[in-house]
Amino acid sequence: MSAAISARLAELGIELPPVVPPVAAYIPATVHGDLVYTSGQLPMIAGALPATGKVGEGHGLVPAADAKDYARQSALNALAAAADAVGGVDKVVRVVKVTGFVASVPEFTGQPGVINGASEVLGEIFGDAGRHARSAVGVPVLPLDSPVEVEVVFAFV
Repeated sequence: MSAAISARLAELGIELPPVVPPVAAYIPATVHGDLVYTSGQLPMIAGALPATGKVGEGHGLVPAADAKDYARQSALNALAAAADAVGGVDKVVRVVKVTGFVASVPEFTGQPGVINGASEVLGEIFGDAGRHARSAVGVPVLPLDSPVEVEVVFAFV
């Protein structure tokens, strides 16, 4: 499906965002062998976070459904970084591993559902090659007070 990734994105109406510039001392993605590792990607849209704070239920918290959308955006940011590192999205052929972090209140246990936002969009884009190993981890705080952060390992040709 590798040559069809750009076509599949178009079919889904997904336009990859620009690569998010680093907010510290790292690069967005690095290549080793036939793998490209992305740095943790926040759900940046046009240079800003759509929301900040902890995921949970209640006043002042980020609803899990919103956080799932932010995980989706983070995965698209990761794909953009990977594509930039390897010379184009059609060179990315497989999703190997997704690691998702959810800044959440202690009683929130829905981290896997939040990170499904990343897994599901990658599955839509890559089909069977989007099936991947995954971790979904709850943490007390993330950079810039982001509710989610996603890093992805992709294979490329």
